[in-house]
Amino acid sequence: MRRALLARSRLAQNLQAQRFFTVAPRRRLDDRPLFDPSSVDRPTDDVDVCIVGGGPAGLSAAIRLKQLEKETGKEIRVVVLEKGSEIGSHTLSGAVIEPRALNELLPDWAEREDHPLRQPATHSSMRFLTSKSSFPMPHPPQMSNKGNYIVSLSQVVSWLGGIAQDEWGVEIYPGFAGASLALTDDGKGVKGVITNDVGIDKTYRPKDTFEPGMLFRAKVTLLAEGAHGSLTKTAVKRFNLRDGKDPQTYGMGVKEVWRVREDAYRPGEVIHTMGWPLDRNTYGGGWVYHMADGLVSLGLVIGLDYANPYLSPYRELQRIKHHPYFRTLLEGGERIAYGGRTLNEGGLQSIPKLHFPGGALIGCSAGFLNVPKIKGTHNAMKSGMVAAEAAFEAVHGIAEEDVSSEGEYVGKPLDLSKYEDDMKKSWVWSELNKIRNVRPSFNTALGIWGGMAYSGLDTLLLKGRVPWTFHNRVTDSAHTQPAKNFNPIEYPAFEPPLSTDLLTSLALTNTNHAENQLIHLQLPHATEGDTPEARAARRHHIEKNVGEYAGLLGRACPAGVYEYVDVEGEETGAARAEDEAWGGKKFVINSQNCIHCKLCDIKVPTQDITWTVPEGGGGPKYSVT
Repeated sequence: MRRALLARSRLAQNLQAQRFFTVAPRRRLDDRPLFDPSSVDRPTDDVDVCIVGGGPAGLSAAIRLKQLEKETGKEIRVVVLEKGSEIGSHTLSGAVIEPRALNELLPDWAEREDHPLRQPATHSSMRFLTSKSSFPMPHPPQMSNKGNYIVSLSQVVSWLGGIAQDEWGVEIYPGFAGASLALTDDGKGVKGVITNDVGIDKTYRPKDTFEPGMLFRAKVTLLAEGAHGSLTKTAVKRFNLRDGKDPQTYGMGVKEVWRVREDAYRPGEVIHTMGWPLDRNTYGGGWVYHMADGLVSLGLVIGLDYANPYLSPYRELQRIKHHPYFRTLLEGGERIAYGGRTLNEGGLQSIPKLHFPGGALIGCSAGFLNVPKIKGTHNAMKSGMVAAEAAFEAVHGIAEEDVSSEGEYVGKPLDLSKYEDDMKKSWVWSELNKIRNVRPSFNTALGIWGGMAYSGLDTLLLKGRVPWTFHNRVTDSAHTQPAKNFNPIEYPAFEPPLSTDLLTSLALTNTNHAENQLIHLQLPHATEGDTPEARAARRHHIEKNVGEYAGLLGRACPAGVYEYVDVEGEETGAARAEDEAWGGKKFVINSQNCIHCKLCDIKVPTQDITWTVPEGGGGPKYSVT
């Protein structure tokens, strides 16, 4: 603990030093040079393990590392970097938790008076919806929720963060986003993480308030960013972690939390739905979870392999509430939260190689969601614990001569292959192997209805004990078909307060980003300034996405980030606007609205948008999701 406090003191001094970093006086906009990250003198701190992401996997890894420190008497310094302003503020899920991994990590959790698992699941059912009716249907045994708990995952993560920091001495730094991987000199390994630079304006030029990001040099780097994280995407590409694996596939989950009437509240009830409002060609389903304290979590998950570019996940969520079942449940209630995030659906076949020189992927960065269960928290936590054990062993196997007098590790990048080996021996791998064919069956010649039939057979009888494995070789973006193949979807008018426009819902997320910062949703050449190449990239994006896909992102994004708007002939700079416009449309990115779901990066047909981290602390501020 003393070492941890000293380390925090060193870090505080480094952070304080950042405030005295100055840049040359501001010149005219066109004359100021573009930001050159290679020229920045960054404050540096040496740690044993740096974990990027303060979610279930990252915090479980951190706690397990410090438990091993206590068990062995061998010190280990653990730092968790979290891009949210608080631990839990960027966490969103359904959620019904299976406590298996929590039982292993904290056997006494149920005896803690402050634990947030206060509502056991008491009854589970599944219903098939038509536009006006609903019918009971059998659900697979994996969807049984006996012994599980209905929770706010945001609150669970906040609670775990308190335990990690206060009881085990883990250093947690909210508001510090991992922006890039620090590579070894030969580029063949990872030696830590660089947090994002603060004070870069929209033109990629430093402002007077500029502060450089910090370099955390780490013997082991664990990426626990959640689904489709930016550093994970970089690591997977750089180290070819997906070679021989299926592409990851995703679902888009949008949800709300309501306080319902007392006579409509059934604590512990878990309901899943299939059918309406989705058509027979779209994979997905809904849920209703009766949480503690009179609250109900409801939402919809839609597979991002959907073909119709006119589909809007947000409008589908609003439409499902017009169903008589939902209308009766919510009448007289109050909506208190809204949010959205993508989730991994690829299963075992889409899990990449889990380790790279100097680090590993854990939790949803790897993709351990059990789709038939609609649960992944338990698997994510277990992966963090297994990775922690491999990391602890690797760190304490380092020779003294491989650490400089300043504390920097100068040896070869540590090998965490033991983590992957141990994961394949764990109950996580066994669980995912049994259901490996369920989600992929919906992308075979069987179609949606055939997939439903096969899934029922597989989960009830076969249980994965077959000699074949279904594969998906197509990315979600490639599944999107041109708009000419479809008619626009006519969504019903909003009926406040039951259903509302997007911006009204977005206000419930408490999303905030600092003004005039570098747009973190980047097209090609975005960081090169206002160049012909950057304008050409925007024009190409509009031509393909408006011309062929009817502006898909304008409907798909659950936060209203993207707009394809008419170019006004009288506007100032019309000639320049025309240079980056197409068909009388220009592309507007309202990055301040972003709730960090990553849908754009995954689904855009042109695959030309890269989601990067904004300035630390920006984004939604979830609390009951």
